[in-house]
Amino acid sequence: MITKPKGCYDIYGEEGRYFQKISEVVTMLAEVYHYEFIRTPIFESSELFHRGIGESTDVVKKEMYDFTDKGNREMTLRPEGTAGVVRAYIENKLYGEPTQPIKFYYNGTMYRYERPQSGRDRELTQFGLEILGTDDPIADAEIISFGFQVYQVLGLKNVKVRINSLGDKDSRMVYRQKLVEYFKPHIHEFCEDCKERFLENPLRILDCKVDAQNPILKDAPKTLDSLNEESQTHFQNVCDYLDILGIPYEIDPTIVRGLDYYNHTVFEYECEIAGKKLAIGGGGRYNGLVELLGGPSTPCVGFASGIGRVSLAMKEEGIPVEPDQIDAYLLYVNEEEKKYAVYLSQELRLAGFKVETEYLGRSLKSQFKQAERLGASFLIILNSEELDRNEIKVKNTHTKKEEMISLDTLIYYLDEQLPSFHDEECDCCNHEEE
Repeated sequence: MITKPKGCYDIYGEEGRYFQKISEVVTMLAEVYHYEFIRTPIFESSELFHRGIGESTDVVKKEMYDFTDKGNREMTLRPEGTAGVVRAYIENKLYGEPTQPIKFYYNGTMYRYERPQSGRDRELTQFGLEILGTDDPIADAEIISFGFQVYQVLGLKNVKVRINSLGDKDSRMVYRQKLVEYFKPHIHEFCEDCKERFLENPLRILDCKVDAQNPILKDAPKTLDSLNEESQTHFQNVCDYLDILGIPYEIDPTIVRGLDYYNHTVFEYECEIAGKKLAIGGGGRYNGLVELLGGPSTPCVGFASGIGRVSLAMKEEGIPVEPDQIDAYLLYVNEEEKKYAVYLSQELRLAGFKVETEYLGRSLKSQFKQAERLGASFLIILNSEELDRNEIKVKNTHTKKEEMISLDTLIYYLDEQLPSFHDEECDCCNHEEE
């Protein structure tokens, strides 16, 4: 038997409904926040990610799916979304558009070769936002607010925003030198990867998973102590705007993020479940990435969140998704009734109703059981003699009431009856009425 690759999953059933729910909320909020949808290729030139994400990062060194195509080109399955969006921004000359800044959202699969574990897969689905073309701190606050609102609408209760600043280029250079001086006497106590990071980018040592509990890290210099006046002002303004928006946050100087393109604001969303902390998203500002990839100097900010992790958090908190139920099930016995079921199913579906009918030629008794399994709100029972009279029998599965109605009024009947039916169901399930 052929099986799925390690770290990949078939998403369907309840898990599929969680994914759909999260995606629907993201799309709804993206529209009201006025973000335009963007889809970038699943694979791109390896150079894009090597240059954009950073050669010293674990993503580039250990986790990328690199391959050579038939044209002998070095390609990579995208490990994250930002680099591709920036490439599209540059290639399509969107920096020349009159409606600046450019605001994008995306929702798609990413690929990272890492050890699969709960909430961390080799194929993952992320949604994310990017604002390209402004260095105003209000953009940082808006991005942070958007992610927080997504989690709130989904019903997550214990979400915390942790925020820090890496400062501008000058501030980072000052901070880098402080880290070099601090770690140099102790670097022999760290893992082999950190010894390489010390030479390439000592900031990455702070993000090491192997040495996370090393006591030396606790007393390492903090980024906030190296900020120049401009960087301090930017960070303070971001915090002020978050206060205005009513977004709870905690300043955490240990937040550095795992990708090299970040500067100024960096942040993470953390959800506490059963005493354990689960990171469900994060992002920050990346003012130098567009220029690094060949475009004009362009300040940007964005964030991404793994749908699988958000789904896990929702399930751990006991947040349900609506069951997969249908509005009506059409039952029939003979061939004439079957043909009419085919026609009527189409008419009802085009009118916006969620409808099913019989596909396996089962007995009428078995069809009733199938309708029950599918959670049909109404049974539409086709009978040749009644159809000849332009009539049809409809049964409300909630009240058990049966009615004979005119075929001409069926759509109006269902349209009138279904809202009240679903409202009663929602009361039983302790859901809020719309």
